[in-house]
Amino acid sequence: MDNYAEQLIVFLKGKADLEEKQAMEQYMRNQFVFLGLRSSVRREVYREFVAEHGKVQDSVGVARILYEQPEREFRYIALDILTKDVKKQPREVIDFYEQLVVADSWWDTVDLLASTLVGGHFEKYPELIPEYIAKWINGENIWLARTAILFQLKYKENTDAGLLFTNCEKWLDSKEFFIQKAIGWALRQYAKFNADAVLEFVEAYDLAPLSRREALKHFKKKERSE
Repeated sequence: MDNYAEQLIVFLKGKADLEEKQAMEQYMRNQFVFLGLRSSVRREVYREFVAEHGKVQDSVGVARILYEQPEREFRYIALDILTKDVKKQPREVIDFYEQLVVADSWWDTVDLLASTLVGGHFEKYPELIPEYIAKWINGENIWLARTAILFQLKYKENTDAGLLFTNCEKWLDSKEFFIQKAIGWALRQYAKFNADAVLEFVEAYDLAPLSRREALKHFKKKERSE
């Protein structure tokens, strides 16, 4: 095991909080094991570790080891570490991100992977988009499909609207909550920059009530303010 990762694992386990652990596990429907380190505490603990041991040198290698640990906080730390190096990674790291998306998937890890890591990687290597997005959106894994729908969340006016709408359209019939939510979220975000296009899409297709409600949130706020 990488010595840096091993030391980090021991350090974080030494900060475990039993009371918070129970509350966090209940919040996540007891699907995952936690140390009991909430976001602010976890980040402060990691800063303490870095102050003592220095910054990570191999973010992918360390993240890979952290993801093997059962406690959820190790994955959060891994994603934080990867986020700091998102613009430095080689093309092939997209395959590692894909592995992380399908590893004990839930919104708490997938959404950061989609919007920041995958999205940031595709900004650097846009030539990868056609192959991977086609594979994910046409596959059966809902978390990869969610990633394909959400990866442009931070693209603002540079969003490929055609691709966004095509990805949403492919999963309009899904009964899966996390897909319906993703469609609405992605449309709502893009509506900040092209409201007319989003409204046209919503009116042209039979969206699930959840997707429609999420997509039109900004429109309703605007109506109330006028």
